[in-house]
Amino acid sequence: MTKVAIRRALISVSDKTGLIELATELSKAGVQLVSTGSTAKQIAAAGIEVAEVSSVTGFPESLDGRVKTLHPAIHGGILADMRLESHREQLDQLGILPFELAVVNLYPFVQTVAAGASYEESVEQIDIGGPAMVRASAKNHANVAIVVSPARYGEVIAAVQDGGTDLELRKQLALEAFSHTASYDAAVSSWLAGQLGGERLAMSFEKVGDLRYGENSHQAASLFADGSGTGIAAAEQLSGKEMSYNNYVDVDAALRSAYDFTEPAVAIIKHANPCGIAVAEDIAAAHAAAHETDPVSAFGGVIAANRTVTAQMAKQVAEVFTEVIAAPDYEPEAVEILKAKKNLRILRLPGGYALPEREIRQVSGGLLAQQPDGFAEFSSASWQLVAGEAADPATLADLEFAWRACRAVKSNAILLAKDGAAVGIGMGQVNRVDSCRLAVSRAGDRVTGSVAASDAFFPFADGLQVLLDAGVKAVVQPGGSVRDEEVVAAALAAGVTMYFTGERHFFH
Repeated sequence: MTKVAIRRALISVSDKTGLIELATELSKAGVQLVSTGSTAKQIAAAGIEVAEVSSVTGFPESLDGRVKTLHPAIHGGILADMRLESHREQLDQLGILPFELAVVNLYPFVQTVAAGASYEESVEQIDIGGPAMVRASAKNHANVAIVVSPARYGEVIAAVQDGGTDLELRKQLALEAFSHTASYDAAVSSWLAGQLGGERLAMSFEKVGDLRYGENSHQAASLFADGSGTGIAAAEQLSGKEMSYNNYVDVDAALRSAYDFTEPAVAIIKHANPCGIAVAEDIAAAHAAAHETDPVSAFGGVIAANRTVTAQMAKQVAEVFTEVIAAPDYEPEAVEILKAKKNLRILRLPGGYALPEREIRQVSGGLLAQQPDGFAEFSSASWQLVAGEAADPATLADLEFAWRACRAVKSNAILLAKDGAAVGIGMGQVNRVDSCRLAVSRAGDRVTGSVAASDAFFPFADGLQVLLDAGVKAVVQPGGSVRDEEVVAAALAAGVTMYFTGERHFFH
């Protein structure tokens, strides 16, 4: 396959990651560098020869930097199809030199908006020249390699040293470039719609990379990030095997579960459902309690913590086969302990975790979008006591824990809790009675004296009766069934405390 040798490169980047290393290697290979503004200054400060764009265009940067690269001397060099004699002749007549490489990424619009910038500040971060260069280079990928991510620098350097870029690589880079500008424009469009009081659902995601396969080996899969720098998509992998599609799904569910709590919390997930959730005064104690929820199911599970993983917690995790562990950070000793488990995937979230503004699910022919189900305004003070005596502080704390924790359980969901930890979970059943039976079965002897949370109302008293007969002492549920009186009567007959929350936590 014919390669395009790189003699001249245009570099204009907002993200300076790896810039000097790239410029150094290109310069060593004899590539002439042309750059803009702060990018050129940083390259020159490193002692690398670079030409300012203004020296190529003959015009200074103007309008407070809004106009720099929008000039025929730049775009002619990018868009010329060097396979055509007529294009080569026109460049000669105009005194324009072609570019074979463009390294461009855009103003940090998404990050600026996310940081709470003003309207005026956000507008200034809408890039114009950058997308124009990216799209022009991508269109002309027969002649130009366009790089929008520092993750590609090593590959491009290797290609330069090996005689140039081949067409397959340039096609891949062009695809990434068009995806980059598309997601950028979508983010701007969505933001501006919000400024106008409307809503436009825009898919502003960039591809991080391909995965080995999807849920099953015959399904292709990829990971995309929303640019926020938070959550599982931005996690740093410290050790272990490559992450799979199912790993990402499970870790995301685990993080969501753990971060539902403000106190130290650990969630253990299997097939996107919790098999253990607990809170405690320290993260190691929370993990130990979460593991005890269902030790059998915890084998081969995924763990998430909402605090720094300590050496003590790491020792506990190392005793049980675990697929992935994710946390905001790790003590150095904890990392060394966990790294001894060669296959354990260790993920650190440098950007932390935050609920997305919208949850999106694809359906045939379109998308569903909703606000996430969170606990920003959670308070048990608004609950209605409908049966039994008011719960004492310890029991109320367990009810509050169970009500938060059941949100992470697939519907129909029943969660039994005691002392800040789940002791039995029934999930994903097509009727609530079976979920009650499953939760009681998994709790075993621990069901006696536990509290229960139901993600939605009991349509009949039969499901509740399973819990009452097993020894549950208090229940929290949304209420709202046409048979609420029957359900409340069963609780009264058993002398059990019951609260209605007036809201539900379906999770499909």
